[in-house]
Amino acid sequence: MKAMSTWFRAGRGTALGVMVGALTIGSALPHLVNGFGGLDWQMVILATSVLTFAGGVSALVGFQEGPFRFPAAVFSPRQVVQLSRDPAVRLASIGYFGHMWELYAMWAWFAAFAVDTLALHDVKDPGNVASMLTFAVIGVGAIGCLVGGILGDRWGRTKVTASAMAISGLCALVIGFLRSGPLALLILVALVWGFTVVADSAQFSTIVTETADQSYVGTGVTMQLAIGFTLTVATIWLVPVIRDGPGWMWAFVLLVPGPVIGVAAMLRLKSLPEAKLIAGGRG
Repeated sequence: MKAMSTWFRAGRGTALGVMVGALTIGSALPHLVNGFGGLDWQMVILATSVLTFAGGVSALVGFQEGPFRFPAAVFSPRQVVQLSRDPAVRLASIGYFGHMWELYAMWAWFAAFAVDTLALHDVKDPGNVASMLTFAVIGVGAIGCLVGGILGDRWGRTKVTASAMAISGLCALVIGFLRSGPLALLILVALVWGFTVVADSAQFSTIVTETADQSYVGTGVTMQLAIGFTLTVATIWLVPVIRDGPGWMWAFVLLVPGPVIGVAAMLRLKSLPEAKLIAGGRG
């Protein structure tokens, strides 16, 4: 993310949105493959290993930093503390943590939710249909990332991230209660959820690249991502615990506090003077 940012000043949110959109498509593709009947596990390991090696080689050989490079600096653990005291970096990171509290648990457990829900509606072959639906729900997030990036650049990142989390949090709140209702309505809500749950993702890191000490942008983004991904362990583990207790009706409600905290952080950031550094002054 830091390296890609060196190619953009205007349009940086869109560029990073495309990057996270590619990650989103990659996360969705296994469900598409599974929907067509799956692959032999040895073939999966071979294909992913070859693709990983090719990606590493292409990055090593083909990538160069852009014209808007960040100042060089030697890593210092003290910078982690200093960055955490920066109000814009801190609030952007809190927003990201709230976003991650929701995102990966949704991605990890939506397929199981879909299987059980489709079986409840007597859909034939619910496993394969659920895989296709999960591919669509996660995959539509790639479009969400692109739209989130474009709107973040044009309208302001705090506004876009707060709006996306408000909508995705509402979807998380209600989707479990829609299981016994019209299937078409549940699918519509699921697609809206998939679109918005990741639409804001790249914008949090973009804010860090714009507001942090420019010599330590890499440290700031790494700190944000590392803590955010660590948080996902909790919700990925807890969702099935709630499913096996109160049931699916309440399982995704567990995720709602994340977006709520994230929205509050983004609205607070929008009110600070540091917001003038974000998206060309749009906040």
